[in-house]
Amino acid sequence: MNLVVLQNWLDNASFAILFLTMLVYWGGAAFGNLPYLAALGTAGMAIANLCIATLLGARWIEAGYFPLSNLYESLFFLTWGITAVHLIAENSSRSRLVGVATAPVAMAIAAFATMTLPSQMQASEPLVPALKSNWLMMHVSVMMLSYSALMVGSLLAIAFLIVTRGQNIQLQGSSVGTGGYRSNGYRLHKATELTSQLPAPAVENNGFARFETTSNGNGNGNTAVLDLVTTPESQAVESAEPLSPQRLSLAETLDNISYRIIGLGFPLLTIGIIAGGVWANEAWGSYWSWDPKETWALITWLVFAAYLHARITRGWQGRRPAILASAGLLVVWVCYLGVNLLGKGLHSYGWFF
Repeated sequence: MNLVVLQNWLDNASFAILFLTMLVYWGGAAFGNLPYLAALGTAGMAIANLCIATLLGARWIEAGYFPLSNLYESLFFLTWGITAVHLIAENSSRSRLVGVATAPVAMAIAAFATMTLPSQMQASEPLVPALKSNWLMMHVSVMMLSYSALMVGSLLAIAFLIVTRGQNIQLQGSSVGTGGYRSNGYRLHKATELTSQLPAPAVENNGFARFETTSNGNGNGNTAVLDLVTTPESQAVESAEPLSPQRLSLAETLDNISYRIIGLGFPLLTIGIIAGGVWANEAWGSYWSWDPKETWALITWLVFAAYLHARITRGWQGRRPAILASAGLLVVWVCYLGVNLLGKGLHSYGWFF
């Protein structure tokens, strides 16, 4: 089969599969009593990932160089990275809400590359002299993978804000850094004892007092029971409606996996920036030129460094780091695409205006 025809078929197929996968994830979120939709969504993401990988492989064989030389190729590589990171995040969190956040973005990027870019920008062309280097694969691929991970982590942070309705709740998990754990609010007592509300502040339990018994009703059982008793209205946080235990559990999962995915993307971004500096010195005689792309890469690094610093050393968790990560999503997009739209520089190979 002609490789060009194969590529045209695969990019359209990738878009169609991602569109259907997005509908599956949204349907699964709306109708939680259909468990097979979660497996169907995961299969759709995996198939789209394989289609894009085949597309990039065919383009590599046809052009003879790693397919990251123009905007069309980088958009599909970014989509491949997002679907790959999605599969990692979904496997770790076991939550279909991951796909609700990531599938629309992956679909939109594939649609932009397939339907919006002119045909001349989608065709393979000879490399410009500055890109004829082994650093093309090292620097650009690592940067694109870091963008993918940071975008997915930021999207999950936005999903966290939506699930918690922006409330400043306290979370418990393995991702909140030093001193960031909330009180469990658990207390074991006998069946004959009166349950009394724990002295923990209402904000730490999201408006719920948590108790645990060791009885099955006659005082001789060994089954632990978790009772949730709402606190008085005066003790609620700014009269906000308390979140359900299911939302709390989902919020903790999203917060945790968002932190871990950003923790994966940040080292990749660091390695990519260092590799870019070495390549820039070979190509242009300077490690750093304050090119718009370089400047925004540094801003992106600082934003997510602040996020990780706040979580690890300051014990931040919940709403504040989620807002910072959400802002980081905009910064990543400006770094990746915005500087190519707003002005030219040394990294102007993806310019299309």
